[in-house]
Amino acid sequence: MLRQPYNCPMHSVKEQMEVIRRGADEVIVEVELEKRLQTGARLRVKAGFDPTAPDLHIGHTVLINKMRQFQQLGHEALFLIGDFTGMIGDPTGKSATRPALSKDEILENAKTYKDQVFRILDPEQTEIVFNSTWMDKMSAADLIQLAGKHTVARMLERDDFSKRYKGNRAISIHEFLYPLIQGYDSVAMKADVELGGTDQKFNLLVGRQLQQAYGQQPQIVVTMPLLEGLDGVQKMSKSLGNYVGITDPPADMFGKLMSISDDLMWRYFELLSFRSATDIAALQKAAGEGRNPRDIKIELAMEIIERFHDGAAAEKARDEFIARFSRGEIPDEMSECELATENGELGIANVLRGAGLTASNAEGFRMLQQGAVRVDGVKVADRDLALKAGATYIIQVGKRKFAKVSLAG
Repeated sequence: MLRQPYNCPMHSVKEQMEVIRRGADEVIVEVELEKRLQTGARLRVKAGFDPTAPDLHIGHTVLINKMRQFQQLGHEALFLIGDFTGMIGDPTGKSATRPALSKDEILENAKTYKDQVFRILDPEQTEIVFNSTWMDKMSAADLIQLAGKHTVARMLERDDFSKRYKGNRAISIHEFLYPLIQGYDSVAMKADVELGGTDQKFNLLVGRQLQQAYGQQPQIVVTMPLLEGLDGVQKMSKSLGNYVGITDPPADMFGKLMSISDDLMWRYFELLSFRSATDIAALQKAAGEGRNPRDIKIELAMEIIERFHDGAAAEKARDEFIARFSRGEIPDEMSECELATENGELGIANVLRGAGLTASNAEGFRMLQQGAVRVDGVKVADRDLALKAGATYIIQVGKRKFAKVSLAG
């Protein structure tokens, strides 16, 4: 909830800029943002999400956290659900045309978004918007007029389109419409600021250009880094299995967060924690002076679990995790290995054998049947379970066999 009214002396332009810059990759254009803040105007801050899956993971919340910071500075949050653009399919980063989702699939996925975002945002200071509101009313003539405000040459400046064009891989016409419609969203919403991942920079800049074409003041673009997944290498993704879902059970969230590297922990603090930069600097200093990073990581896990569940659930997850440590169930040090996958995944029995935790697949299946196998602290028994590439897992067999296993694509 907002604690201070806008234009409070503690929210000077300098202080607001420090908050906005925290964790951001770029602010385009900073001088324009400073001028708008100097007017004391309440800015309309937009972030859009296409509901291509029913649940969000903590990587998605990097943008939502930044939007929350804007709210706390007194600005208006516009959470855009791209039910129309979701049917097109965002081509960003894609090497081939992606299949579009149906209207029913989009609406089903969108149902959970409202509840999930309000675990971070203040509902009284948030406007939930669907871009079908204006796109369903746009005529064919209107769409042609919109298309006339951008060029193919500019579209081919996008890295993914350029590579596909040069490689003689198909680019469907509807894919060119995606950045145009995302940009037009900013026109329809009269956005002052748009937030997006670094991979969305082109689309966000199209929004600036279209606002100018429609006689509006161009929006400020704030790009945020793509949060690395649990493996610390590839961006967090459900398809890669290296994610923490915000609806995951508390024990699962705790185990996953405790599995990240000590270096990655600070990245998560910067982009996910609501602690001040001063508090985080103090934690880093304490780690440098000998405090166990594991204890600091517990604080991070507690904060995130409390945000998406509650304090009691966070405490229970922590106590269960510490109890396993105290019983010697999870050692501070364990063997580490990297295994190759087949088609982006590897069966659990092959993982156990490849990590040296079992002598054969048959033994692995017996351990599964006996309930002696845990993945990231969670007991598994499905012999058909396949672990995804691009993630690192803590694998346990029995009480004393452990391995940290990274799966390569």
